[in-house]
Amino acid sequence: MLNHSLGCGSHREGDESKPMMYDHEKSDLPVVVMKPVNNIDGAVAELVEQRGRAKGKAIKPNTRRTPSRESVSPGLDRLRQRAKEHRNEKFTSLLHHIDVPLLTTAYHALRHDAAVGVDGVTWREYGEDLQAKLADLHGRVHRGAYRAQPSRRKMIPKPDGRERPLGIASLEDKVVQRALVEVLNAIYEPEFLGFSYGFRPGRSQHDALDALWVGIDTKRINWILDADIRAYFDTVSHEKLIQFIEERIGDRRVIRLIRKWLNAGVVENGILSATEIGCPQGSVISPLLSNIYLHYVSDLWSHQWRQAAGRGEMIIVRYADDQVFGFEHEADARAFLAELTTRMEEYGLSLHPDKTRLIEFGRYAMENRSKRGLGKPETFTFLGFTHLCGLTRNGKFSLKRKSRSDRMRAKLQEIKLDLRRRINEPIPEIGRRLRQVVQGYNAYHAVPNNFDSLESFRCNVIRLWYRLLNRRSQLRGWTWEKMERLADQWLPMPRILHPWPSARFAVKYPR
Repeated sequence: MLNHSLGCGSHREGDESKPMMYDHEKSDLPVVVMKPVNNIDGAVAELVEQRGRAKGKAIKPNTRRTPSRESVSPGLDRLRQRAKEHRNEKFTSLLHHIDVPLLTTAYHALRHDAAVGVDGVTWREYGEDLQAKLADLHGRVHRGAYRAQPSRRKMIPKPDGRERPLGIASLEDKVVQRALVEVLNAIYEPEFLGFSYGFRPGRSQHDALDALWVGIDTKRINWILDADIRAYFDTVSHEKLIQFIEERIGDRRVIRLIRKWLNAGVVENGILSATEIGCPQGSVISPLLSNIYLHYVSDLWSHQWRQAAGRGEMIIVRYADDQVFGFEHEADARAFLAELTTRMEEYGLSLHPDKTRLIEFGRYAMENRSKRGLGKPETFTFLGFTHLCGLTRNGKFSLKRKSRSDRMRAKLQEIKLDLRRRINEPIPEIGRRLRQVVQGYNAYHAVPNNFDSLESFRCNVIRLWYRLLNRRSQLRGWTWEKMERLADQWLPMPRILHPWPSARFAVKYPR
């Protein structure tokens, strides 16, 4: 094909065979080529404009994004594909994937307003001269000079009045942990089983709730085992965890990094304590480590038990250390519970005797209990919702979910204390703050059949705001009619935001 340029679209008269030539890389003029007519020999070609050079993102290396919307290097893509194709292969060279670009991505993925560790360095402070700091950090990690700092322990109140210990790592530890999580996720994501949902890319709490709903609604489930592991993050065995990791990871430098974080210790009230067992809850890498531990201790064993020992249908849903098992037969449920208790004890874990419950629950539970002269089936909680056996208008079984009342009371108490601190702020500022709170609550709890809980939460927020406004003035000039108009202006009305679990589960996990 002829490939020449025409200057300004014209030739000098008498010299049609020698067009004026332009270097299209140096000229802004359009490049024109002769396009032959299809299937016609010797036909006169038409003039067309040649495609311009690729600009911007089109010429960048081909990378794709993880479900968390973070860029992944082609090297991690190849690592993920290798791990998927060779399930029993041990990876002996991984540390080279932790380079400065990955550390930069890890830094920007951290929360900007997160609490500081023992180093006292905030995200913004570390961002000053970032590339120089990350280059130095990269060098220390690769030559073995990197040292993990102890976590700062902070006690977080729980809805039941108890406290949960939270370990806050230093900023450099967070960066390196976040980078290593990206590398390890490429290996372990193809290996984790489908019923594990906690802290995995592209999976959320609502995915676990949908899976549980679909399992109970579509399978012959008559018994539910709500298994609660006592102080899970505080009782993980370091040595057994390392043994599990070494099943797939043969890079001794990566193993040493993980050991450094496990043995770094915690600082509480200025006192450093050693950590011989446990995985610091709150660190960036602890969710992945906990998933690896339970993958070998519980997931693989439960899956094999279901295939080998179970006589009837069985469902499994796990989100971090929250596990729910469903059984068709009571004998299967009791046998599984006994063997699961023994299995946990072998690996330094134990089921909480008061919170681990085996209840009759499912499609035929109401009918079976009614025949025996018993009351309604018991309920169980999972990921912030109370699950109940209900009926549709046609009298068919329907799994109902309602927001946990204790969690709602704890949230309202938190709002009450926050309003007291804002008692002198203008009404628009308080309104904007409460609108964010109600929107956030609805974003998680607005599931089908939970409208009454949403409405109750909004009414209680209005009541707390009403008391605050009347407390600001001795005249008590706020009537309920005036308060309702103010609430309609600032607080969103309750409405269901999430689709039916069966519809969303079928789209995300098609069979």
